[in-house]
Amino acid sequence: MNEEELGRALQAARKNAGLTQQQLCQKADLSYSTLAKIERGAIKAPSIFTIHSIAEALGLTLNELLGEIIPDKPKKKQSATGIKFVYFDINGCLVHFYHRAFTILADDTGKPADMIETTFWHYNDAVCRGEMSMDDFNAVLGEQLEKPGIDWRNYYLEAVEPIQEMYELVHWAQEHYHIGLLSNIMPDLIPMMLKKEILPNVEYDSIIDSSEVKAIKPEEEIFVTAAEKVPFPPEELLLIDDSRANVMAAERLGWRVLWFDAYRPVESVRRVRDALRFE
Repeated sequence: MNEEELGRALQAARKNAGLTQQQLCQKADLSYSTLAKIERGAIKAPSIFTIHSIAEALGLTLNELLGEIIPDKPKKKQSATGIKFVYFDINGCLVHFYHRAFTILADDTGKPADMIETTFWHYNDAVCRGEMSMDDFNAVLGEQLEKPGIDWRNYYLEAVEPIQEMYELVHWAQEHYHIGLLSNIMPDLIPMMLKKEILPNVEYDSIIDSSEVKAIKPEEEIFVTAAEKVPFPPEELLLIDDSRANVMAAERLGWRVLWFDAYRPVESVRRVRDALRFE
């Protein structure tokens, strides 16, 4: 079954179930852009984990969905140290940190950047944990800065830039390993970043968005959720993160970990490639 045939099969099954693309995405815990690309045959060899999720969301077996038996797992590599799945952090790992957003916002509002940062960090964890909505956060920020109608996401997207070395590495890693994103992040930013290709727009086997799972790193719950999303034991998972607290938390749960230094991306990428060298 090629990509176009797979896309037509998924689209037919979705329509037979009476679901829109958005509804199926919600049931399958899948991004809209990924489903749309699969349905139009634009993704070569989509992840088997994604197809499993779609089948389960539709209440079908893989055979019922696809009309034929397909392998339980795609053929991917294993590192010399036994790593099979790589979770990438986003801020400070895949993209340069967004401090420039505070400066841009200060210029737009005439307010001190340190006051903006204080307000931001006061509420950031609550928003990233999904305890506070984006609308409520924007309202508080707008009130503090005396500028109604502010949308922090616009300032964030204007400020962040890909760490080019990691952007290229993710494309390489996706060809050889199962990969995912594991991030403390505000609602809707991941799909926005994928659409703008600030993040590598590849097929991720798992995306753990803190605002959706209602937990943030380094809390144990988010790592447990991330591990449950993939069919590999902790010792076969690698977390790449720029926070030492986060990598230590994952390591305590038996994960492999690698601290990423955004100020030395070339050196950090070399260490990632060393960790992922093949058997």
